[in-house]
Amino acid sequence: MSSGRNTVMIYLCVIGGVLLAGLVAFAPWEIWLSAVALALVVAVGSLYRFVMARRRTTAPIEPSSLYVPPPPPPVEPREQRVDQVPLPSQEDDYDFLFSAVVLWTPVDRLWDDKRVNLAALAMDAILKRAREITEHREPGRASLVAHELGGILGTMQKDPTGHVQAMAESVQVTLSAQDQERLDKLAEVRKDRVVWEHDRKYEQSKREYLEEDVLKDTGSAVVWWLVKNDDQVEKTVNDIGLLSTLASAANNRKLPDATSYEFSAMPSVNGASPVDDLAAFLHALDLEGQRDLFVHQIALLVHNYGRPDVAEEIVRRFDLAEPSAPPDSDARNDPDVDGQNPWNDQ
Repeated sequence: MSSGRNTVMIYLCVIGGVLLAGLVAFAPWEIWLSAVALALVVAVGSLYRFVMARRRTTAPIEPSSLYVPPPPPPVEPREQRVDQVPLPSQEDDYDFLFSAVVLWTPVDRLWDDKRVNLAALAMDAILKRAREITEHREPGRASLVAHELGGILGTMQKDPTGHVQAMAESVQVTLSAQDQERLDKLAEVRKDRVVWEHDRKYEQSKREYLEEDVLKDTGSAVVWWLVKNDDQVEKTVNDIGLLSTLASAANNRKLPDATSYEFSAMPSVNGASPVDDLAAFLHALDLEGQRDLFVHQIALLVHNYGRPDVAEEIVRRFDLAEPSAPPDSDARNDPDVDGQNPWNDQ
C-alpha cells in the first residue's frame, strides 16, 4: 500500500516539474510565479504527509494496542463410576474388589467422533493401571492397596489410543466377605501353629536335657540333684537309689536289683516321707504335661520293689490309678523303648 502511494507521488512530482518548466519558458512571469508558489505548497504538503506515513510505519506498536484473544474455556472433566470390579491379587482365587470415580477429558477439544466411546476408553485405561498394581499385592492388604492406588491413579494420563486422558478419585479396594473370613482363619491357624511349634521345641529341648544330660547316668543325676537342693549332701545321699533307678529307666537300661535299694533304709530329712521327697523331686524336674506318666512309672517301680504301701501313698497323693502288679517276675526288667512297662494296662 505504501509503495503504491510512493509511486503516485513520484509521478505527480515529474508531471508538476514538466508543467512548471513550460510555464517558466513560455508564460509571463505573473503566471509562472503563481504556479511556482502553488507547486511549492503542494510539494511541502506532500512531503509532510510522506514523512508522517513513514513515521507511522516505523514506530513500534504499543502492547496495549495488540489484540489478544481470550483463552478457550477449560473443559470440565466428565465422570464415570465403577463399582466392585474384580481385580486379581498375588494369590490365586482371591480378587480385590475395585471401586472409584473415573474422571476423563478428550485429548482434542474439537474431537467429537460419535463412533468412539470415550467413557469406555477412560474406564479401561484406569482398570489396566490398577491391575498392574493389584496383581503383585497380597489380598490381606486391601486397605494399604487402596491408598497406593489412590496416589497412582490420581494423575491424568492418556489412554493407549491417545483419544482420552483419565484419572480416578474416591478409590476403594475391598475383599468379599467370604474371602476375608477365609484369610482371617488362615492367619489364626498360622499363628497357632507358630505357638505350637514353639511349645513342641521347648518340650523337646527339656526332654533332651533330662535324657542326655541330667539322667544320662547315676553320677549326672546325683550332681544335678545336689545342685537343685542347695548342696544338701545328706538328702542327696539318701536319694541316690531313686536317682539311679530314674537314670536307668530314662535310658532303657536294666533297673538296679531290689536289694541295692531299700525304701525302708532311707532316712527322711526333717521327718519328710518318701512321697514328700518324690514331690520335691518332681517339682525340681518341672515335667509339666508328662508328670502323671512319670509318677505312674515311679509308683509301678516302687510297687514292684516290695513297697506297695508307698506306691499306694503315691497314687493317693498324686491322684493316679492304682498300679497293678506284674504278671511275672521277668516282665518288670524288660521295659519298652519308651520307658514304659508293656504289661501295664493303665
